[in-house]
Amino acid sequence: MITFTLNGKQVEAEEGSTILEVAQDYNVKIPTLCNHKALEPAGLCRLCTVELFDGRRTRFVTACNYPVWEDMEVKTHSEDVIGHRKMIVELLLARCPNNEFVKGLAAEFGVEAPRFKLGDDDCVLCGLCVRMCAERMGVSAISMTGRGTDMRVETPFQVKSDICQVCGACESVCPTGRIDVRKIAKYEPRPLVSDWDVGLKERGAIYMPFPQAVPLAAVIDSEACAHIRTGNCGVCKEFCEAGAIDLDQKEEIIEVEVGSIILATGYDLMDTTPMKQYGYGVYPNVFTSLEFERLSNATGPTGGNILMRNGNGELTRPPESVAILHCIGSRDENYHKYCSRVCCMYALKYAHLIKEKVGHKTPVYNFYIDLRCFGKGYEEFYRRCQEEGTIFIRGRPSEITDQALTPKEEGKLIVIGEDTLMNRPCRVAVDMVVLCAAMEARKDTAEVARIFGIIQGADGFFSEQHPKLAPLNTAMGGIFLAGACQGPKDIPDTVAQASGAAARALELAIRGTVEIPSTIAWIDPDVCEGCMTCIKVCDYSAIEFDQQRGVSVVNQTLCNGCGSCVSNCPSKAAHVWQFSEGQILTEFDGIMEGLQAVGM
Repeated sequence: MITFTLNGKQVEAEEGSTILEVAQDYNVKIPTLCNHKALEPAGLCRLCTVELFDGRRTRFVTACNYPVWEDMEVKTHSEDVIGHRKMIVELLLARCPNNEFVKGLAAEFGVEAPRFKLGDDDCVLCGLCVRMCAERMGVSAISMTGRGTDMRVETPFQVKSDICQVCGACESVCPTGRIDVRKIAKYEPRPLVSDWDVGLKERGAIYMPFPQAVPLAAVIDSEACAHIRTGNCGVCKEFCEAGAIDLDQKEEIIEVEVGSIILATGYDLMDTTPMKQYGYGVYPNVFTSLEFERLSNATGPTGGNILMRNGNGELTRPPESVAILHCIGSRDENYHKYCSRVCCMYALKYAHLIKEKVGHKTPVYNFYIDLRCFGKGYEEFYRRCQEEGTIFIRGRPSEITDQALTPKEEGKLIVIGEDTLMNRPCRVAVDMVVLCAAMEARKDTAEVARIFGIIQGADGFFSEQHPKLAPLNTAMGGIFLAGACQGPKDIPDTVAQASGAAARALELAIRGTVEIPSTIAWIDPDVCEGCMTCIKVCDYSAIEFDQQRGVSVVNQTLCNGCGSCVSNCPSKAAHVWQFSEGQILTEFDGIMEGLQAVGM
């Protein structure tokens, strides 16, 4: 350990440490522009200059790259040091008089107006971007050129670089926001958008999936990570104090033997882009219900503030009026015939939130077909929204346009439709439109159903074994359904079904055995011709082909006794236990004899 004096106090430090590192350990603030933990110290900005006394004379050194040694005396805030820093800040303010970062730095040091000729630059020449590109990314797509007041950061020959990886590392470390990777790279950068925020917010290559994620841990996007793609960077691993990042970890598939499975794969929100009449994707302030949900949520991209997009796509100001359109894609012969069940109630919730957050005088229009407020307390909430001043118009709008017919409609979205209660057409000009899009089965539902041997309904969702007697079960024993993968449902119904599915799975685990129905199929090997028709028609993958014997064999554990193989077998080799043709005919004869005995 090395002992020296820091601002009049004796301190200890590891050999090889810099003055800046020791000062940070002792909570002594030394300003710096060019120092970054991911880079080698360079002392370019000179803002970290401190006063050093070596026993004979006093001199000034840069704290970020000057090592400590025994019995040295360091002053970080002497009068000369502060004067030196003020001069540097004054020069920076003269170079970048309009930059907010530099103005904030000048205010911190009490520099009001520079005494030098003003420039119009945004770069403070800290060199962070150049060093990050060279040291960590191994590219050197940008560099410092020129001398004196003409020095600047740019690409070679002032042309867009074809070696730039468009990683954005230079942009991320720039303190003034001057670096724009679009002006550096030859290729257009691909923004990484947050799936949790439905594309309303960008994210980094390493991010938290969502606030309530289980486990609550960050994930790395392997397609965007510069280290995984190029072998360079790796900054995150050095910054992680817990040592939790392993950049060499590979994806692995883990096989687990289980006694039961609960499918809770959820749903997809219908893409309303093909419904051209509603202008989603054309007009920036036409939002889907899920996008509005994130806007109004406190953990969303706007912190819960309901804001509209401006001409640049930025969320800036609240709307003065809003239209909420129900049943977009639901109860529609061209898309989904079924009702999505949840739309009416969350549309009422949105109306209430707009009144609460934007203002009670904000006009909110609900265009509906029928309001289906079926749950506990739902009808009361509907009446509350009416009392708050929400305007309800019965009728599905035919079009959303921005073509104004009157001066009041200029700059607005116009919802064109019909009020079927008043029996007249209507045009409503609003600032924002929310589309209550349909809930639909996930795109991979068919593949999941094939893997687990369960059935899809006509609406695309998983089918239960019986809608009333076995709503949690599937036709495949030991596999249960929970949530919206079975069909549209709201949160209380989903929670209740999930609890029931967990109880059924626990029941199997406690019992330890599974009962097989007596009415299962079997194939007579003496009659089977090996055509494998039964294998093709079996929905439960319960029939296999015995290559050695050349016949089909039923797996009695998987068979559910549906009889599909029996009805499709061309050689009549497939049968169902307890339901042979002779047994069925005998039962039929018994029924007829009973009817004759009573005179029928």
